[in-house]
Amino acid sequence: MTFLTAEWRKLLMANYFVPPELLAPYLPFGTELDLWQGRCYVSLVGFMFMNTRVLGLSIPFHRNFEEVNLRFYVRRKATDGDAISTPRRGVVFIKEIVPKPAITLVANTLYGENYETHRMRHAWDQHPEFLKVSYEWKSLWGKEWYKMAAETDLIANSIAEGSEEEFITEHYWGYASLDAKHTNEYQVEHPRWDVYKVLSHEIRGDFGRLYGKEFEAILTGSPASVFVAEGSEISILGKSKIG
Repeated sequence: MTFLTAEWRKLLMANYFVPPELLAPYLPFGTELDLWQGRCYVSLVGFMFMNTRVLGLSIPFHRNFEEVNLRFYVRRKATDGDAISTPRRGVVFIKEIVPKPAITLVANTLYGENYETHRMRHAWDQHPEFLKVSYEWKSLWGKEWYKMAAETDLIANSIAEGSEEEFITEHYWGYASLDAKHTNEYQVEHPRWDVYKVLSHEIRGDFGRLYGKEFEAILTGSPASVFVAEGSEISILGKSKIG
């Protein structure tokens, strides 16, 4: 059953190397870290939800909104009868920020996610020589606006086979820890995305306060890569519990 349909557009993705042991406390039951070329990543991702429908219904004032999330990458060796199927490659969200409290309530209650409600804004500006994409959010406890922004080429290109961009974007499952021995699993469907090359970027904020001191040095340092994916229509299917 399809739980939610929407468009995810202009996904600004800043990707950081991280020691695997840092993510051990966040690893849901039944999953293992998914590495690319032996490296472990977290990604700070800002994007727009557009034309959102829940169970086929359009909810007033909840169709279009920003989201910023901090996520990492896992895989699960699911079974198909008695055989082990191809590993399911997915994401785990450390924190997801949206501007709508109803979304926070539903996602945290039904899917076991870690949403928070903050004030948010975004801008997409096309200039003659570049595209500028920015997402900002304001913490509930202070006056500071967090920001991630990038200037990109005007034309998006196909993702190369075997590339870092392919690894980051081609995860089609979501996992959320329920307790020490149970995990929610759900599937996300979307076509392969095109990506814009980033010419310059800006990321700022008190990330230690927002995500914990263990992530402060990582997120205030230089990312391993930054790119913008154009995005597409997406579908999120109903969840199942593993354990």
